[in-house]
Amino acid sequence: MPAQLSDPKEYQNIFHWAETQKDGSIPSFGVRRNDPYEGSNVEITLQYQPGFNNIFESEAVPGTIPKGQNSPRCVRFGLYAEQMTASAFVAPRHLNKKAWLYRARPAVAHQGFTELPDNKDTESNFLPINPRVHLSPTQLAWLPFGIPRDGDVDFISGLKTIAGSGDPTLREGLATHVYLANKSMTKRATVNSDGDFLIIPQQGALDIQTEFGMLFVQPGEICVVQRGQRFKKFGGRTLNSQNWARWVRMDWRMREISFTPLQSMKLSMNRGKLFTSSAASSSRAQNHSPFDAVAWHGNYVPYKYDLTKFVNVGSISVDHIDPSIFCVLTARSRDPAAPLADFLIFSPRWDVASHTYRPPYYHRNVASELMGLIYGEYAGRSDEFQPGGVSFECGMVPHGVAYEGFKAASAAPPPEMRISKGAVAFMFESSRPFTITEWAWTSGKKHEHEPKMWDNLVDNFSKHRDEVENILAGVKKMGVGDGHANGNGA
Repeated sequence: MPAQLSDPKEYQNIFHWAETQKDGSIPSFGVRRNDPYEGSNVEITLQYQPGFNNIFESEAVPGTIPKGQNSPRCVRFGLYAEQMTASAFVAPRHLNKKAWLYRARPAVAHQGFTELPDNKDTESNFLPINPRVHLSPTQLAWLPFGIPRDGDVDFISGLKTIAGSGDPTLREGLATHVYLANKSMTKRATVNSDGDFLIIPQQGALDIQTEFGMLFVQPGEICVVQRGQRFKKFGGRTLNSQNWARWVRMDWRMREISFTPLQSMKLSMNRGKLFTSSAASSSRAQNHSPFDAVAWHGNYVPYKYDLTKFVNVGSISVDHIDPSIFCVLTARSRDPAAPLADFLIFSPRWDVASHTYRPPYYHRNVASELMGLIYGEYAGRSDEFQPGGVSFECGMVPHGVAYEGFKAASAAPPPEMRISKGAVAFMFESSRPFTITEWAWTSGKKHEHEPKMWDNLVDNFSKHRDEVENILAGVKKMGVGDGHANGNGA
């Protein structure tokens, strides 16, 4: 059985994962001590497999995976071989993404699909011609969204879209959602045919069942369920990105399989629409579990990552490096110089840059920035920012701290301090302009960053008028006029 944490914030309060080894006084371990899927029970040994972009394999019954070939005439135990391909068959080997699953029944036995009513709070088309999305240069923010108290709301019905760009039919774009639910998915499973799901638990741990096994994901961890992979979620409030390109980069861990022969219904998300292969009115409802794989091997698998393992880098002399140093995952676009989306985190780290203005410098960024706070307090926002809340700035909108923050930081001695102690914030940064959904636009949690907060950014330059005029007068005597140097000094 997994160890119980005496302090629920044990992993929130550590500076970095390396601290958990207590300077070698305890054995090192790969996952959190309270993860129920690392260890053993009477039925089967369970463990995660570390690595990213590697080829893995897992068997619920040893000796199931064929050796020397993928699709023999007869698979052991009468299983069906099924390939899941996420790249072109002719893609170069280092870019090829696929997995072979050996199942009690193949996924093709779905008995057809029935369209379901739309979830009116989700959106997939973010093109400005869509009347359900909004454009705004205003810096927007949302207080934490409440978990519903009435009715039974699971992942599918509790998914709410905040903002995004593009459209899944273009195969380039992304959508950001918040998931608000008061119950787990029980007799329902889902598959996203449009893109990858990057899932960020914020309140409560998630137990995620996939075709490849179970994932236990706690606040401070993330997981990616890739396009076309079936899953179901149990518990928690999350912030999600649905990405219509593939996340790349960055110890990732994927689960070994634990065979689950239970029957289950399946929901499909396709081009923003919902379909079911188990409609109550259908006499041909899917009659087997989408999780009936007994073994698998490949490199196209769900995975998770513990954000406390992220190694921050930065300046050890002066100035601050741009936020790309905090990038955990990247989704490339067709433009090699402009990623479709970066997933960045701001976690505990040292700041020792001498003679350097400490807060984020005032800037205008070409990228859209949508930011959230998982836990703790984060001082990098210029407005109220709470765990579970969201803030947004579209491209080229200027932002930075209020004058009080600027004045205090300018007068403070050179910093040698830990920042973001006990906190993890994240950001989706995209080269694409975002539009805001109708649900987020009309939400009672929405508020604007008050523009008046910058009204008292005083003009300090004018206080030096006499000094500046004396300098300019001296320059003029030297034969330099109109602010341009003569000769080779231009």
